Order: sequence, then C-alpha cells, then structure tokens
Amino acid sequence: MGTVVLHGAANWFFQVGEFTFFCGRALRESLRPPWEISEVARQLFEVGWRSLPLIAAAGMAVGAVMSMHTRASMERFGAESLIPTVLALALIKETGPLVTGLLFAGRVGAGIGAELGSMRVSEQVDALESLAVDSFKYLVVTRVVACMIAMPILTTVMNFLGIFGGFVAETAVSGMTFDLYWNRAFASVQFVDYVPSTLKTIVFGFLIGSLSSYLGYYTTGGTAGVGRASTRSVVLASLLLIVVNVVLVKMIFFFFPGAVQ
Repeated sequence: MGTVVLHGAANWFFQVGEFTFFCGRALRESLRPPWEISEVARQLFEVGWRSLPLIAAAGMAVGAVMSMHTRASMERFGAESLIPTVLALALIKETGPLVTGLLFAGRVGAGIGAELGSMRVSEQVDALESLAVDSFKYLVVTRVVACMIAMPILTTVMNFLGIFGGFVAETAVSGMTFDLYWNRAFASVQFVDYVPSTLKTIVFGFLIGSLSSYLGYYTTGGTAGVGRASTRSVVLASLLLIVVNVVLVKMIFFFFPGAVQ
C-alpha cells in the first residue's frame, strides 16, 4: 500500500514538473519569431468568436439573477438606490472574470484537449513534424496565445452584458430609467477596479490553453485517451483556475491597494 502511494505521489510530482516545463516552453516560444499570425487568427475565431454567444447569454442571466438577489438584500436596509453600483462592482471585480474563465475552460478546454488528442493518436502530429513543421509552435503556442487574447475581451463582454441584464431585471421591478441606472452603476467604478481584474484573465487564458494543450498533446491510449484528455482538461483547468484566482486576488490587493476600497 505504501509503495502504491509513493509511486502515485512521485508520478504526480513528475506530471506537475512536466507541465511547468511545458508552460515555460509555451511562453518562451510565444515570444520568438516566426509568429503564426494566420493560425493565431483562426484559433482566435474558434476560441473567442464562437464562445461569444455562450458568454453573452451567461452574462445576461448572471446579471439578472444578481440584481434580483441584491434587491432582496438591499430592501432590508432601504438601500435600493445602490443596487446598480453594487452589481457593477461585483461583476467587474470578481464575478465576471471568474464566471467567464470557468465557462471558457468548459467549452474551449474540452475542445483543445479533444482536438490535439485526436491529432496525436491519429499520428497527424507526427505527420506535421515529418514535413519539418514545428508542431509545438503551430499547434500549442497558437492556441495558448489565442486564449490569452480572447479571455480579456470575453470578460469585458460578460461584464457589460451582466450589467445590462441587471438593468433589465431592475427596470422590470422598479421602473428605473436607463440613464439613471447606468449613471449609478458606473459612479463608483474606477480604472483600478477594471484593469487589474481584467488583466488577470490573461493568466486564466494562459493556464486554460496550456493545460488543455498539454493534456491533448501528450495523449496516449487511442480514442479512450482522447476522451480522458477532454474530460481532464475541463476538470483540471476549472480547479486550477479557482486556486490561481485566490493568489491573483491577493496579488491585486498588494500591488493595487485602491482596489480594496
């Protein structure tokens, strides 16, 4: 029993080290020419544009639900006028980036893991390398860079549509006008609230792209391995996202004290 535990722990540490090396290589190669601009653009369309309907619908729904819950709490203290401000700050600072990251990990993480996994088991990766194509740069780096670019954009869409969803819910209950709602929503929002929380999603995109690419790129075991890579990409990317978010929030509070106020 002890041998099995030690073997499992050693294997886990080996995979963590291998993934860390993989991330470092992806980051290094992303800064080196030649840059596969056309492939990055294609991947940006796949991971960004095609994720937009999901993010938009989720943003509207999250904003409406948060508005209803916020109203239920604020009515106890007679502070209904603060609902737009509280909703905007909650979405921009934390809810928007985290929800976008989790949705992105579910849709894009599974897709990248399955796509690269199927290419590996069907020997398409080997075929690219036989043609003198750098498979790592062409398949992995382009997807990681596309995820890093797409995440802040999708997060901004989530934030604004979430605020708009809150407006729809609020005006249905209280009849608040559009101008009054948006003025109150952004009255207390500053750049120190928006910029750090949005920039941290670049890290989310890097982690999601790197982890799902790592699991897909080194897939073994045929079609069953592809399924495992897809599932593990979603689960591990979501878990890693939540853990790293705690660290990033603490770093934001340290480097941007104004974000705490």
